[in-house]
Amino acid sequence: MPLSRLLRLSLFQLSIGLATALLVGTLNRVMIVELGVPAWWVALSVALPLVFAPLRALIGFRSDKHRSALGLRRLPYLWIGSLLLFGGLAIMPFALLALTTQQAEMIWVSRIGAALAFLLVGAGMQVTQTAGLALATDLATPENRPRVVALMYTMLLLGLVGSGALFGWLLADFSPLRLIQVVQGSAVAVVWLNLNALWKQEALNRERARQAPVEAEFSEHWREYVARPGVKRFLWTVGLGTCAFNMQDIVLEPYGAEVLQLGVGATSLLTALTACGALLAFAMAAAMLTRGVDAVRLAALGAIAGLPAFALVIFSGPLEAPNLFRAGAFLIGVGGGLFSVGTLTMAMSLQQGEDAGLALGAWGAVQATAAGASVAAGGMIKDTVGVLATTGWMGESLISPVTGYSFVYHLEMYLLFGVLIAIGPLVRRDALPAQTGRKFGLADLPG
Repeated sequence: MPLSRLLRLSLFQLSIGLATALLVGTLNRVMIVELGVPAWWVALSVALPLVFAPLRALIGFRSDKHRSALGLRRLPYLWIGSLLLFGGLAIMPFALLALTTQQAEMIWVSRIGAALAFLLVGAGMQVTQTAGLALATDLATPENRPRVVALMYTMLLLGLVGSGALFGWLLADFSPLRLIQVVQGSAVAVVWLNLNALWKQEALNRERARQAPVEAEFSEHWREYVARPGVKRFLWTVGLGTCAFNMQDIVLEPYGAEVLQLGVGATSLLTALTACGALLAFAMAAAMLTRGVDAVRLAALGAIAGLPAFALVIFSGPLEAPNLFRAGAFLIGVGGGLFSVGTLTMAMSLQQGEDAGLALGAWGAVQATAAGASVAAGGMIKDTVGVLATTGWMGESLISPVTGYSFVYHLEMYLLFGVLIAIGPLVRRDALPAQTGRKFGLADLPG
């Protein structure tokens, strides 16, 4: 698989990063501040794309069994996902502007229109990413899967960081017209990126097209998939690890501002620090997997790296040490990156025959659902514990704004210990397909 072709295929991850940055970052602030939309409605709208996350296993399964006139399987789903993304982004600015109307009879009409736009974008993101990763698995050999996985994650991260910075610059002088231009320009960019990504990536298969369609039941294949050795434990590991690394997403920057008294610019740099840590993790993961290190042990190493990361964040408050806090944020990126690359490589190794879509869809469904749920839970837990602490319900020694944040970080550390317990037996050679590589003893410890 030539590097140029691999780079072109990874463009679909760039489009996913662009759409995510637009929804979660730019539009989140624009809707609340510039357009005056109620915060509860913004939170609901941003969460709507997660509605389709549990369906990723079904989407992947359908792409496995799809029979087109040309014998293509993945490209039709990539194209459908791209069209859904384009449609949602094309109508979104008008739906958002309609939300600002003062006419009482139009409020719910505009809100339903905005919800449909966010649902279209969410469906497009889930379909595109599931089919794209399945196509990457089809094209990759076991030898080049490490660089495929690392590059996919790198492009996603570049899409998030680069698009966020670009949107911030373009909308510095906000106006309704500029918002329409930026969002609809994003729609065109998504289609252009995905067209380049899918062009001539899947070979025509006339023999497959001539085969009689097979009536396949998703429930039967799902039961068969989860019955394979290690699959249920693997999915639990993905869910626990994703919760552990994502629960802090919504409270990390406020912690720096409220507890360490950091300015807006200083807290904004935390995203870049975490992203740099993740990029370093991707490079490390590609090198280690290429040398034969087991993907299970790599994911365990990511969980282990997360333990001192959250400890640094916790101690930075009492010690009033901003640099300790920054080091913790960087290590969170490293640990999360290693865990993500390891588990995605594991998901690729769990596919058998032509069911890569089902295997990667299951991984994506668990990962996306756990990420959304953990972010929401992190915010609610921090607020609930913070109120109990500051009102004296938890004792005089805990009357501090630090308590709510610290509870979340401690909970994440406990979840990481749960990840190590869950992942331990997976390193046994009778639990997952045999892989070559030297042992990393800490991953064996829980088993």
